[in-house]
Amino acid sequence: MTPRLLIVRLGSLGDIVHALPVAAALRARFPEARLDWLVEARWWELIELNPEITNVIAVDTRAWRRGWLRAGTWRSVAGIIGILRRARYDGALDLQGLYKSAALAWLSGARRRYGFDYGFTRERSAGLFYTDWVRPPENAHAIEMNLSLARAAGADEAHLPGSFAGGPDGQVRLQFPLQTLPEDEAYVEDQLRRHDVGEFFLLSPGGGWGSKCWPIGRYVTLHNALAHRYGWRSVMNVGPGEEHLLGEFRAGARTSPVHFPLSLRQLVALVRRARVFVGGDTGPLHLAAALGTPAVGLYGPTDPARNGPYSSRAVVVHHRELATITYRREARPGPALLAITVEEVLAAVERCLEAAGE
Repeated sequence: MTPRLLIVRLGSLGDIVHALPVAAALRARFPEARLDWLVEARWWELIELNPEITNVIAVDTRAWRRGWLRAGTWRSVAGIIGILRRARYDGALDLQGLYKSAALAWLSGARRRYGFDYGFTRERSAGLFYTDWVRPPENAHAIEMNLSLARAAGADEAHLPGSFAGGPDGQVRLQFPLQTLPEDEAYVEDQLRRHDVGEFFLLSPGGGWGSKCWPIGRYVTLHNALAHRYGWRSVMNVGPGEEHLLGEFRAGARTSPVHFPLSLRQLVALVRRARVFVGGDTGPLHLAAALGTPAVGLYGPTDPARNGPYSSRAVVVHHRELATITYRREARPGPALLAITVEEVLAAVERCLEAAGE
């Protein structure tokens, strides 16, 4: 019997990237399976680039929360439940560990619902909706935690196929199946040509949380030094709500960085082309690692052992001796991130390029 499986990982970008090897492992184990993915609408483009997925089911839980008293909201919820129920899933894997993700897995009607054991979910109440509780390896990377659910659903080490992206220790090799579409490649190529960009390094100074953001002035100094050392142009990636960083950056840079609007799919095409990526613990960093782009990750309050870039082509800069590991969304960077110097990052870029054979 061909299994019908549902992956539930609603967001965010980096967390979705860390879930991609689960899709690859399940597809390798069950080549003919129906393998669907339930995701927030703002991230559906990324899952659309994954050839392992049969159907992408997009939801907007933010809109549901904002309009929970409206009849239209309840019709939307009922419509999603109907789509899930009609699929008749054999199993659902909740990789998020929130009450809402676990509830959606339950509402799907899947006979077996795999989730992390109590103490490993982000919200303890999520465990009430599972039939199978999985205890992940101790002190594991987020990717390895996710793969423990894939193993519980039937995949094993033989179904974790090799790819160009290697683990932090150089021993584990996993697939992060993401394609690019010709129209997105053409858009990025046209934009780079318009801005007279050949080889370039990609800087991503934002991060959602202020506590994960290296000071913008140091990115400016890094930009100036990299441009002088390598002769490459600088392309800058900023997310929604981070446009002010672009103005602050340009005010101090010797040469203006290149920036142009990007959809999520176009960001994938751009990241693939970069000679090196530099940024904090954010989605674009993990996307670069997954695509095999040389990457330097700047870490402060989050633990790179759990949330680091999962690639043999990535280098992490982190002053663990100064770090208070916390996943609270704080406004300002702490001592560990502020201790990272431009010289350290330049040295990390060199190591990163050497590891990639550049």
